[in-house]
Amino acid sequence: MRKQDLVKVVANQTNMPEKQVESVVSATFDAIRDGLASGEEVTITGFGSFRVTTRKARLGRNPRTTEAIEIPARNSPSFRPGTQLKRAVSDTTPE
Repeated sequence: MRKQDLVKVVANQTNMPEKQVESVVSATFDAIRDGLASGEEVTITGFGSFRVTTRKARLGRNPRTTEAIEIPARNSPSFRPGTQLKRAVSDTTPE
């Protein structure tokens, strides 16, 4: 599902215009991004938590030359699903 698909689903469920829903969805994503950028953890009860994790510097290999290269440390966003989301996903069976 893409962002535009999400907007359509929410618009249909709430009987709101797609333009209005699109601005709300965009604002939600912006708030999550801004919270993470400022070092905060963003928790949506029943859905999950977004946080920034620090990945350590490590040694890697260039696949073409097999030369060892240093991969620098970096911050990376991560998501931990909440219990309700885990249950909803695990209750679905593959077709």
